[in-house]
Amino acid sequence: MTQWLGASLLLQEVWEIRMKLRDAPATATALTILAATIALPAPARAQTYDPSYPVCLQIYQGGIADFYFECRYQTMAQCAASASGRSAQCVVNPYYGGPKTKRSKRQKRPQPY
Repeated sequence: MTQWLGASLLLQEVWEIRMKLRDAPATATALTILAATIALPAPARAQTYDPSYPVCLQIYQGGIADFYFECRYQTMAQCAASASGRSAQCVVNPYYGGPKTKRSKRQKRPQPY
């Protein structure tokens, strides 16, 4: 009789543990998804400088680092006219690729073997 009682108590404890752990895989999955969502970095912002133009207008929108660039100006004078009366300033485009020039066609010399 005591064996049955001991086995019954053991089965009851096992059952209680199983019931507590029943939702463990779902909880672990939810916590994993939550952690991954928090840990993943924000998407990268697109390039703000257009390498086709030498001058950019930096426009401030309010906050300390809340600004954007409009790189559509060939000269500082063009940019200054657009910046007039706005919370903006003209800056030199650090990624300007220079004027587009056609390359001369060079003839290749035959290489001796």
